[in-house]
Amino acid sequence: MNLKKLWRDFIALFYPDLCVGCASALVGDEQFFCSECLPKLPVTSFHRQADNLAYERLAGKIPVIRAAAYFHYNKTGLGQKTVADVKYHGNIALGRWAGNRLAQEWLSSGFFADIDYLIPVPLHPKKRHQRGFNQSEVIAQGISTVTQIPVDTVNLYRSQANETQTRKGLYERWKNTQNIFCIRNNTQFVGKHVMLIDDVLTTGSTLEACAKALLETPDIRISVLTLAVT
Repeated sequence: MNLKKLWRDFIALFYPDLCVGCASALVGDEQFFCSECLPKLPVTSFHRQADNLAYERLAGKIPVIRAAAYFHYNKTGLGQKTVADVKYHGNIALGRWAGNRLAQEWLSSGFFADIDYLIPVPLHPKKRHQRGFNQSEVIAQGISTVTQIPVDTVNLYRSQANETQTRKGLYERWKNTQNIFCIRNNTQFVGKHVMLIDDVLTTGSTLEACAKALLETPDIRISVLTLAVT
């Protein structure tokens, strides 16, 4: 008899976990999404398409090797709800689950082949303290548990606490991210293939700024992966 499972089931009678998508009570082995919502997650097949939407949005801005996003991000859709639940409601476990699920589904495709480091887009220390976590780092941790690729959260850092990007236009987003990222040791990534990890790809301004700092490293190669793309 699994006493831990019995206790968890007993607690769930009074405080059930709710589906991120429809807010119905989860039952049995359901995690984060009920059996009806899980198949409706707006997943992409970008890992099998070299010239996908994510890649096209970054091409010409940074010399990216490959780029992809796991979800389509549509307002009020399941992709948007997933990101919001992680980023704004502190559902760290959901972020790790999403990264883990992504990696499990994509691992056999070779998308993570020859990647040396996963690099989450960093938050400014003040913002991280306020939020209590970095959502991009949480996603990267989930990916790392499957791929065994190390997550580097030290070398690339945000030197300025810029304003939120949410309501800014294309030019404003670009201007708001200029020269806000720096590298502590540009020898660590020499000759390495790194993968930038972020929650949502919109205009690509933040990722472009991160790449600009990383490109100070000789012979570095950069790929990009986000949880969602607008």
